[in-house]
Amino acid sequence: MREIVTIQVGGFANFIGSHFWNFQDEMLGLASDPYGDPLFKTQSLNMDVLYRTGETPQGALTYTPRLLSIDFQGSLGSMSSQGTLYNEGSNASSEVVTWAGNISTHASEPQKKNLFLQSLYQEEQNVPMGNGSNGGTKGAQNEIQDTDIVECLNKGVQFWTDFSKVHYHPQSLYEVNGLWMDGKQFDNYGAGRDVFTENLRGEEICDRLRFFVEECDHIQGFKFIVDDSGGFSPVAADFLESIADEYTNTPVLLYAVRSPGSLMNLRSRKQTVVRDLHDAVSFSRLSSFCKMIVPVGLPFLSTSKASTFLNIEDGNPYHCSAVYAAALHSTSLPFRMEPLGPTAETSDASGALDINGLVQMLAGQSRQNMVAILDVAMPAPSMRGKQDEHSLLQNLQPLTPEVAEDVDDLQAVESMTVHGAIVTEGQRASVSEVKNAVNAEYQNATARPMFCHLSVARCPLPIPLPFPSIFGNLVGQHGELLGSPISGSISRGSLDVHSIPMAARLRSSCAILPFLENRLGNLRKFGIQRGALGTDLLRSWGFGKDEVEDFGETLSKMVRTVNPHSEISSDSD
Repeated sequence: MREIVTIQVGGFANFIGSHFWNFQDEMLGLASDPYGDPLFKTQSLNMDVLYRTGETPQGALTYTPRLLSIDFQGSLGSMSSQGTLYNEGSNASSEVVTWAGNISTHASEPQKKNLFLQSLYQEEQNVPMGNGSNGGTKGAQNEIQDTDIVECLNKGVQFWTDFSKVHYHPQSLYEVNGLWMDGKQFDNYGAGRDVFTENLRGEEICDRLRFFVEECDHIQGFKFIVDDSGGFSPVAADFLESIADEYTNTPVLLYAVRSPGSLMNLRSRKQTVVRDLHDAVSFSRLSSFCKMIVPVGLPFLSTSKASTFLNIEDGNPYHCSAVYAAALHSTSLPFRMEPLGPTAETSDASGALDINGLVQMLAGQSRQNMVAILDVAMPAPSMRGKQDEHSLLQNLQPLTPEVAEDVDDLQAVESMTVHGAIVTEGQRASVSEVKNAVNAEYQNATARPMFCHLSVARCPLPIPLPFPSIFGNLVGQHGELLGSPISGSISRGSLDVHSIPMAARLRSSCAILPFLENRLGNLRKFGIQRGALGTDLLRSWGFGKDEVEDFGETLSKMVRTVNPHSEISSDSD
């Protein structure tokens, strides 16, 4: 067994995680549904890599994500931090109280379940269920109810739990005690500087992680998702430092994610300086404690090339997180593929890879660049596209910000995953057909990477009921790209689109250079140069001159790694 422990830190990271686990839950449900698509019943994908088996105090078997989620107090909405399966009593503290002074209690009204969560509760009262049993086909008998649910979710989602259909273990959900939801006051590095170390929070968080790690037979790594747009970045950095100390030989694959909303409303010069310094310090510290880091989050996802066939509201994290979650689902498929050796050509999946293998491939070879770019094609085009249609390589577009376009990099290294590909209308491509099509595209491409690892699965991305209505009117029921738009429909959701083919790619390329140079340049301009505007700000965040210069050297090394001849990487001070 090659287990993965998933860690989600911060609001937007948990929005992405909620969609990600909904995909897994849907796959489990479809695999057990006698009327479900046979492609979901494959034995080639081992879900135990991401899930753990357990037992409630009442003796009921459970199957829950091997997950640690960290967020504000009150961020769980109507969900209890104990989850819904174990019901281990009230949330009242069991600690011995020795304080004899005045005590003030801050309480909020319990959040009401929305229509979707009410429907889940009603189903569970009628049919005992664990993760996955809520999957299956969307039958006509539930159409009215499902329509109401979709409308309810599209009108408004406040918490990531509002659209989660997954059961979690009590150790999985950690609300930071005393840190209530107020993003405006928690929007910079200094706001979260001491959160991890105060009030024994770090020990509590590490104990929860230890719970999941110690039950693993052979952990392959940590998949760490952090919303690094504000105060949760230093929380994650401190946590990553503890992980690096305790699990020295276990690789960390880090996704640093941001919602478009976190990049808006910079009205003043001061706000811009704060944001630029936060970005530089955050990225430098986070990258120091992982094997590979993947920046994710476009300032305007809705108008990006990645959203060609999507209708996205940039200000809606429920929308944007769904796209990023789909890409992370695709990149994680190789980690749970069963190595099948020479018979892989005729199987449902090919190209198994573990986290360490991915890290060594992208960050350990050639120029040893640890910053990877994430690209996605959602949905992926047909493997037998006509000449006037875009190819797969043309459809793959970056979800990583500040990336150079049309870069010819002879040292580029890539890991691509294609799953659920369509070869003709209504017919999924075989593994060998996908391999042949991708190889042919690379042969005809003007710019080719030095090396590309290809993973293929026949299983498409299932679209669960609570997935937002973000598909455009050129996307068919099974994710096929149509020749003409569907009339009377601008946005389509889970009732119209049941699954889609996907392609995602992680690549090490010099196209990341603008991203790195911008952070290094801003740190030097606002934090290092004599008379810099941000010197006092950095000091208020707890960073002295030596630490700031260390951040600069870290970023400078990254720039030199990608481009040894870069002028900005030379220390001109």
